[in-house]
Amino acid sequence: MDFEDIGKAIAKERKNQKISQQRLANELWMSRSAISGIENNSIAEIGFRKILRVCSALGLELIIRKKVGRPTLQQLIEDNRD
Repeated sequence: MDFEDIGKAIAKERKNQKISQQRLANELWMSRSAISGIENNSIAEIGFRKILRVCSALGLELIIRKKVGRPTLQQLIEDNRD
């Protein structure tokens, strides 16, 4: 997953929860344009902590793991448990 995918996942979850960009921004003391920039991968520079705050507010988490070729059946099962 690259940064663009993270932004898309954030936008999708925010919309699923019927939360506006402005409301989320207000809750996190951020600008609406920052939220938009994250979702659209158009922000020049954003801190990792801000991404974590946005994810946390939406009930999302970032998981970093070693990149592998094709996932095993076990990995797919474990990924879908969450």
